[in-house]
Amino acid sequence: MIHLRITKLELFHVKPRWLFLKVHTDEGITGYGEPIVEGRARTVEAAIRDLESYLIGQDPLRIEHHWQSMYRGTFYRGGPILVSAISGIEQALWDIKGKYYNMPVYEMLGGSCRTKIRMYSHCSGETPDEISKNAVKKQKQGFTAIKIGIDPPVLNVDNLAFVESQVAKLAAIRAAVGKEMDIAIDFHGRVSPAMAIRLAREFETYYPMFIEEPCLPENVDTMVRVAQSTSIPIASGERLFTRWGFREALEKQAIAIVQPDLCHAGGILEAKKIAAMAEVYYGSIAPHNPLGPISLASCLQLDACTPNFLIQEHPSLHEKWDLGVGYLKNPFVIENGYISLPQGPGLGIEVIDEALIERAYPGDWDTPRLYYEDGSFAEW
Repeated sequence: MIHLRITKLELFHVKPRWLFLKVHTDEGITGYGEPIVEGRARTVEAAIRDLESYLIGQDPLRIEHHWQSMYRGTFYRGGPILVSAISGIEQALWDIKGKYYNMPVYEMLGGSCRTKIRMYSHCSGETPDEISKNAVKKQKQGFTAIKIGIDPPVLNVDNLAFVESQVAKLAAIRAAVGKEMDIAIDFHGRVSPAMAIRLAREFETYYPMFIEEPCLPENVDTMVRVAQSTSIPIASGERLFTRWGFREALEKQAIAIVQPDLCHAGGILEAKKIAAMAEVYYGSIAPHNPLGPISLASCLQLDACTPNFLIQEHPSLHEKWDLGVGYLKNPFVIENGYISLPQGPGLGIEVIDEALIERAYPGDWDTPRLYYEDGSFAEW
């Protein structure tokens, strides 16, 4: 039996806004992860460097032990920066472990629950006509679900014209794609609870699949009030970290669909634990993923072996970089709205190392900032 040791952590800032991690071992087995906070990639890089001194020389197969040591060992716990750094490291360690045992990660987490993984695509458009035509394009590509967004910025108490403009887009999509296609709506935390309730009431006629982040997630009781005001399932979790971050929202039944981001919430196994917590409340998991192909690869491993998996987000970049085109030797393929069960060991991907150099950038992508007409800050 080979005794592996971690020898090096290598980081790559790559276009369009990603941070990739490559963990090396003394036996030549390497693993990849995607540790990132959008708009704070260089800060996460610094956090990984802080953890590096602990990891060098360690056995990479002791994933749970290292997770506990990294998360609890610094006394101050949680938060997007530390947990995102741990998430990418954890993904890379699972990749190494899968290659060591020559099996996909999902086989080590209980085995597959399904033979293919349902995907949903993003859909946008400035007008009802434009967005409905784009929805039909997605439908013709084979997708059975799409997600649209509420147009920003949204006033805390916005006017009737704004509400009607959002309803018009949803109505046009529903009329264009029929009753078989699911339509999710991302409020993106940019809507006040009062407006979320008003919008949800108007949307109910068109049977949305779910409403995502109807308001900011810090105040769980407020999320409960929104959830109790509508029959539309509420999804949230991209800005929650670890199982402790999801506990109150699940206990108070503020959300029906948990959306942990595997690059933020603690990694693959932590998201599996979050999914199990949701299962107790008969909830589903739909992992958040607006990121790159390593993030997607990690999500697919979780999706494959999680019984209460609902659907997987796919950001649908025009260049298909998020599917790994240009970055992976074996990019993912979406057929009829599904990705087949991954077959390769670890995360099931082969990264083109040269592409990480060719598509490097300084890591300075920043989150857009929006402002109201009076100059005050608005949620993006």
